[in-house]
Amino acid sequence: MLEVAAEPTRRRLLQLLVSGELTSPNSHRGFQLPARRYRSILGILAEVGLVTARKHGRERHYRLDERGVHQLRALFDSFWSDELDRLVVDATKPEKETSP
Repeated sequence: MLEVAAEPTRRRLLQLLVSGELTSPNSHRGFQLPARRYRSILGILAEVGLVTARKHGRERHYRLDERGVHQLRALFDSFWSDELDRLVVDATKPEKETSP
């Protein structure tokens, strides 16, 4: 999930989705991507659970999936707390004495 959200174009779409729902035929404006690629990226975000899609006529409406966003947030939180804990341990270890 982190790898998917880290890609710049996907991250940009996620940021747009914070403001509300996007529809497939109109949403890709402003992105210099073909519509097929745009839909593919949204499909990838949906596969990992960050986005949900619903059909309305011929359009697909995409929105953030709250459960996926919470999971992503939990991954970030655990990553940072684990990494910071390791840094503290490493910083407080006494230096090894070297013998000649």
